[in-house]
Parts: sequence; C-alpha cells; structure tokens
Amino acid sequence: MRQIDILLTDLLPGGQDSFVHGDLRVVFHGWNWTAPMPLLDGSPWAFVDWLLPELSGLELCRRLRCDAQTEAAHITMVLEEDDADAKRRALRAGADDYIIGPIDRSAVLDRVLSVQLNEREGPARALRLGELSLDLAALQARWKERPVPLMPNEFRLLRYLMEQPGHVFSRTQLIAALGKQEQPIDERTVDAWVSRLRRALREAGAGQPLRTVRSLGYVLDRP
Repeated sequence: MRQIDILLTDLLPGGQDSFVHGDLRVVFHGWNWTAPMPLLDGSPWAFVDWLLPELSGLELCRRLRCDAQTEAAHITMVLEEDDADAKRRALRAGADDYIIGPIDRSAVLDRVLSVQLNEREGPARALRLGELSLDLAALQARWKERPVPLMPNEFRLLRYLMEQPGHVFSRTQLIAALGKQEQPIDERTVDAWVSRLRRALREAGAGQPLRTVRSLGYVLDRP
C-alpha cells in the first residue's frame, strides 16, 4: 500500500485520523516547525500556512527545501486570500502549488487525491551513519555489512535516530515521532525499545552509539 505523510502547520478541522482510499493510505502529522520532524514512512507532503508564529510560511518553505528529509516533499502553501502576488512568491520560495485557506480535512484529502506524486518523492530507501546502514526496502540494519536483527519498533527507532544524529530526544518526543500517540503508551516503554536496540548493536560489534542524556532522553552519536 502506498502512503502519503501529511505535515500540517496548524490544527485541521475535521480530524487527523488516517485515511485509506484503495491502495493509498494518508497519514496526518500535526507539526510545529520548531520541533523535530516526525518519522515519515511514505511520500512527504507539507501544507504550510502563509503566516506562522515567529516565521513566515515562505521562509519555512525555503527551509524545507534545504532539509534532506523534505527537499523532495510536495509543498502546498495555504494562502489567506486569492492574491496573484502571494501565489508568485509562494512558487518562487519552492512551493509546488497553493490553496486558499482556511482548509479542513476534506480540502486536504481532495487535493491529495487529485495529484499523483512521483515515486522519487518517497523517502530515501537507504541510510548510512559511519559503518551503520539501514536498507528501508528490506527492513534490514547492518553494521559493517553484518546483519543486525531488530524487531519493528527498534528498527523504526533506529531509523528515526539515524535521520537526526546528534539530536537529543525525550521519551515523549520519540513516542509521538514514531506514530505511537494514538494508543496510550507508558514512557518507560521507550526504555525497553532502547535497551533492545542497544543490545542488538552491541552484539553486532557496533559498541554503544546510543547514549542516555540524564533527565533529557536519548541521542545517537555521530561516528
């Protein structure tokens, strides 16, 4: 099943539950641009509001185009009014298209279903950090080409940390980023994920690249 991950810079009237249409799954992510990017399993699509607290939508659009995780994302600028100059500025900033706000769930889904994304707009199929690599298509982690057996939660955790090495994440942030906020999960569950991931990396000879930062959370150190 194909998946599109929708990044939203504002609350979406109508709800943000996932939507399935045929072989397409649409997953919504409420996202504050000051927070880390959530884990994106499908093709990324950002709906960026023209005006944001402390930052313009145009500047956020430029930043998304400069970020390796979102440089190929489909970006729709949400304009406040039907203004020709605003449309030109949005496209020059890197937006693919625009829509007149305010928007709701139906408007977003109508736009998504009317546009066919190219395969190139999906997430990278491989990640590498020093001798540690991930094959996202095969769901396989390797250390110096030696397989690292991981369960799904640990694989997703490692992928997310590898996408943002050197960044400290709290337990709450990891639960939200990995898409686990829909079902109540005790924050200590993250400790179990981390413990299993550390053990697998250690047994593969990778040492201890996943570090605990006291009172803050966890970080995957750069090699």
